[in-house]
Amino acid sequence: MHPTTPPAAQPAPLPGAQPPPQNTRDPQSAQLNARQRRTIAGGAIGTLMEYFDYYLYGLASAAVFPAVFFSSDSVFVAQLSSFATFAVGFLLRPVGGLVFGYIGDRYGRKLTLLITVIGMGLTTAAIGLIPSDATIGLAAPILLIIARMFQGLFVGGEMGGAATMVVEHAPVGRRGLYGALLISGAGIANVASAGMMAGLGLGPESFFMTWGWRIPFLFALVLAIIAVLLRRHLEESEEFTQHTRDVADKKVAATSPLREVVRHPKNAILGILIGLPQSIAGYVVLTFGLAFMVADGVPAQVGFIGTMIVGALQIVMAPLYGALSDKVGRRQVYIAGCVGFAVLVWPAFALYGTHQPVMIWLGMIIGFVIPGIAMQGTLQTMLTEMFDVEQRTTGVNIGYQLSNTLGGGLAPLIATALVGWASGSIWPVVVYVVVICAIGAVATATASMRPDTADAGRLNALEGARS
Repeated sequence: MHPTTPPAAQPAPLPGAQPPPQNTRDPQSAQLNARQRRTIAGGAIGTLMEYFDYYLYGLASAAVFPAVFFSSDSVFVAQLSSFATFAVGFLLRPVGGLVFGYIGDRYGRKLTLLITVIGMGLTTAAIGLIPSDATIGLAAPILLIIARMFQGLFVGGEMGGAATMVVEHAPVGRRGLYGALLISGAGIANVASAGMMAGLGLGPESFFMTWGWRIPFLFALVLAIIAVLLRRHLEESEEFTQHTRDVADKKVAATSPLREVVRHPKNAILGILIGLPQSIAGYVVLTFGLAFMVADGVPAQVGFIGTMIVGALQIVMAPLYGALSDKVGRRQVYIAGCVGFAVLVWPAFALYGTHQPVMIWLGMIIGFVIPGIAMQGTLQTMLTEMFDVEQRTTGVNIGYQLSNTLGGGLAPLIATALVGWASGSIWPVVVYVVVICAIGAVATATASMRPDTADAGRLNALEGARS
């Protein structure tokens, strides 16, 4: 086991490897108190909203928006245009990550979580109120793009704040498990968004394409109200509270979170690269996969139901992967997920080509549930362990949001273009996935992480760096 950083004024940077946590685990620390339960629930509801909004938009951009907002274009151009608006929403995610990361690191994670969840609810509901292009012409896609960009701004601050608060409150030695509950919230969002779209799609197509698809977007307001009620009683972690006291007592200097991240750029850069494979997994296998099926003559309803199945499995599998990472290490689980995604993406799309619903659902499971949730269930905890308390929200947001912008936001658009270039063949998409997975695995093996122990100390020797 690598030595932990000693206390006092000369902490040394930790080595790259992540020691196993079990030798320093306090048996009593595994029990959650009421404060921890509130924090985890408050974090999970925000992640549920984040993924509900984005899964919902992904489903709609694959199966609804081409006809509603780009009806004058050819089928292929309309699909590209729809996925382009999907990608646009990711452009402001890094900006939101920096803005709300600063607020979270300087003024508290709770304030960030309240602002972002309200903003997400309002902007998602606004999308459901935009008239079609048949009604208001070019103004319709323009309004869609504007609403989507604001949605991205608020989503940009969500995961960093939620992950930081939940992991900081989680018991030592079980941070992987409780951090993964955020992704269980994403699974609930998957079931809810796909379930609502599938249920509404059972009615007349004219109703669904005119009004039915809008109902889930308006439902985001209900989720926002629930999230605010859960989050208004959240308390900051002891680690953050102690840091705030130390700054007030001038024991440590008040610093700019972004400047501290830049002063230690290795993990910030690696965090972006690490996040790339998990960011494209769902958007390649599920979002682009749905468009791929529909273009091949498969009813969209089959994809909606498959997404619900994936979401239900995600609720269970995420904490299992998180608990596994507590035992064998975050790094090992995440790299295994990268390798699995690279290997399984081809069989997944081969199963889509059978046109058989059960085989298609099996393809979604082996293409996303097995490798994708292994990565998603591990990433947020791993990122929090790559940054110290005064820069943690900002550091997590930079890694998570930039990787989602460069990876997930462009993935459906890139995949659609690659398949068009290859005259319908899926092999360029497989190559794209393999390259991204290789980058993520190498970055994960290289990053420095705090061990999940009570005496882990600080990751960066900031005081020594200033002297």
